[in-house]
Amino acid sequence: MAADHSFFIATPIFYVNDVPHIGHAYTEVAADVLARWHRQAGDDTWFLTGTDEHGEKILRTAVANNTTPKAWADDLVERAWKPLLNTIDIANDDFIRTTDARHENGVTIFLQKLYDDGYIYLGEFEGYYCVGCEEYKQQSELVPGTGEFEGVLVCAIHSKPVEILKETNYFFRLSDFGQKLLDLYEADPHFVQPESVRNEIIQFVKQGLRDLSISRSSFDWGIPIPWDSTHVVYVWFEALLNYVTAIGYGTDQVQFDRRWPAVQLVGKDIARFHAVIWPAMLMAAGLDVPKQVFGHGWLLVGGEKMSKSKLTGIAPTEITDTFGSDAFRFYFLSAINFGQDGSFSWEDLSARYHAELANGFGNLASRAIAMTVKYFDGLVPAPSTYTEADLAIQRAVSTAASGADAAIERLAINEAIDAIWTIVDDLNGYITVQEPWVLAKSDADRERLGTVLYTVAEGLRALAVLLSPVMPRATATLWDALGAAGELTEQPIREAGAWGRLSPGSRVSSIEPLFPRIETAHAS
Repeated sequence: MAADHSFFIATPIFYVNDVPHIGHAYTEVAADVLARWHRQAGDDTWFLTGTDEHGEKILRTAVANNTTPKAWADDLVERAWKPLLNTIDIANDDFIRTTDARHENGVTIFLQKLYDDGYIYLGEFEGYYCVGCEEYKQQSELVPGTGEFEGVLVCAIHSKPVEILKETNYFFRLSDFGQKLLDLYEADPHFVQPESVRNEIIQFVKQGLRDLSISRSSFDWGIPIPWDSTHVVYVWFEALLNYVTAIGYGTDQVQFDRRWPAVQLVGKDIARFHAVIWPAMLMAAGLDVPKQVFGHGWLLVGGEKMSKSKLTGIAPTEITDTFGSDAFRFYFLSAINFGQDGSFSWEDLSARYHAELANGFGNLASRAIAMTVKYFDGLVPAPSTYTEADLAIQRAVSTAASGADAAIERLAINEAIDAIWTIVDDLNGYITVQEPWVLAKSDADRERLGTVLYTVAEGLRALAVLLSPVMPRATATLWDALGAAGELTEQPIREAGAWGRLSPGSRVSSIEPLFPRIETAHAS
């Protein structure tokens, strides 16, 4: 069991049947912000992401593209999935592929234990199977098709026909864990969040669980069952194990004990796998369940979930090439209540970029530094007696820092950003009221001018620290421009609200606008 100061966060591992879109990037950025925050707070942090490369869907996609599944996966991982992490500035600690030897070895060890302990048996099953989901569907999860699929049942998620399969497979005794799971949800209400997802999971389990088919013998692209090489492991069953195989399950007990359990960010459509099947698997193996499973909402385009097949999938570079990675990260994590669905539009992105980043934060930084250069030859002035207006800024910074940290603990990332952004608004209002350009006209107001500009500069220091996990590039530029001591990412983030960390006499340097105005066709 990991220590209290350990923070292990994992994204789902993503299918390599196609290139990533902004929905995938949204999950990555959310996990990255949480990891950066905890890392900067001094917590023993580990951030895992990766790719899911086995299963029938990958096999069919590779065959359709005249290649092998492994070659297809290798190409997409190197050409699209790993570059995505650079595009949006993801600072992950590990990247696991389900074709890695460490994963296959760990899966084999885990399966053998469950088999030896009587949780796996051979049986027959017939049901509706969705290749897109790589799972059997219950009748309640199917809807009547429309258009070319009118008259047939289709998957409610993929809107494509399901297949009727009858197979002799190995089964996991999932039905043994229904009451244990309900007890878990009751004992730890925060285990599944947000509340809407928790309620859905509880209702699903209360309907009764049936044993899970965990092998396939109709194709061979997968990890062989260790006691029966004619079967490969069901892709979801082995993919879920990446969270423990990546940290040494079965091979490195010290590393495993240091890291596990994890906070797991997933899309709400796969929350059932992570909040029902996955903890049941862990219970069967005698392992701790995850610390939390958080099923965030979907990014919607035109009112629909992001989908390549429906041509609503937007490549992250379509946004970052114009607005930059910091704006991408800030927009998606501040404009959407984390845990709920959120609609994307180019107009909203452009409006928020200009109002909040260019005119709000960026202009504040440029004005403050320019006035320090102009009125104090680029040296941060020493403050004199603080007035109530100055003390109000200090209280606002302290409140924002503690509020943001509390929000991060709840995984309420948008609330954390909202708390931090009060500093931007308060400092802009403070400058408007204090009118440093008027104070600069009189030598008698020299001390007051120094106090005002120190207050603004120190507020910017706190902003740089607090926003560093969200916008690492712009805040690094601001940190250097302020002449602040030390590395930005090494500043204790939970102490960001402590006043007076910026040393008077530090030399500031002029900067280009952190967020220059942009004219785009999308925003017109």
